[in-house]
Amino acid sequence: MNIYEKLKKYFENLIAEKNIQNDDISIYIKTLSAEQAIGEPIRQDYPLLNGKEVLLEANYKNSLGQAFTSARSSGVLKLNDISKLKIGIDEYDTAIFIATLNAIMLHFNLISNTVHCKNEEPEMCAGQIATYFDQYKDKKILLIGYQPAMIEHIKKAGFNLRVLDLNPENIGSTRYDVKIEDGKNFEEAINWSNVILCTGSTIINASIKNFLNLEKTVYFYGTTIAGPALILGLKRLCFEAS
Repeated sequence: MNIYEKLKKYFENLIAEKNIQNDDISIYIKTLSAEQAIGEPIRQDYPLLNGKEVLLEANYKNSLGQAFTSARSSGVLKLNDISKLKIGIDEYDTAIFIATLNAIMLHFNLISNTVHCKNEEPEMCAGQIATYFDQYKDKKILLIGYQPAMIEHIKKAGFNLRVLDLNPENIGSTRYDVKIEDGKNFEEAINWSNVILCTGSTIINASIKNFLNLEKTVYFYGTTIAGPALILGLKRLCFEAS
């Protein structure tokens, strides 16, 4: 059973257990604007602000679940329709499923911190991550995903840091005294590292498989991975999400 089959089975069992599989209440999928998603942070080079990513949101009885995606669409779905999506195959379908899973799990108090932090909060989160990593002071840190505040805070804290990203506009550039490397070359970087801090949005494009079952410490960050982290037993850091 792959991770998407495991997540789908968990979802189906949960809605059956709660007797909501035939619920009339719909899941509303909408694409948030950059300001809705992240507010007005100090830095302006977040992927959400330059149009490279959007945050898809599912609303179930006012419990919100989110997932990062590059797709832009909106609509209304029934709970029964969710399992029919091409989960783990189509990125947009996967984003809808993950956002919905997060919303349902939040509604039943199984998870927390499912809504992306805003304004000064990304900066605060990055500072807390750098502090949390004090226990790895002599370790090599690999950051997956371009997150400017995390890069600067972790680098300034004195860590040996490398960063991988898939955006051609970032690759090869030096940001906050760290060269941004091509995410396609992940194998060598993984072998180099002792600790990995990986964006949870890798579960949307299935690249998460490259960072599972490794013989080293891996943390996932962000709201996308909230529910899946609990189901799959993954370590998650997300200090300022609501």
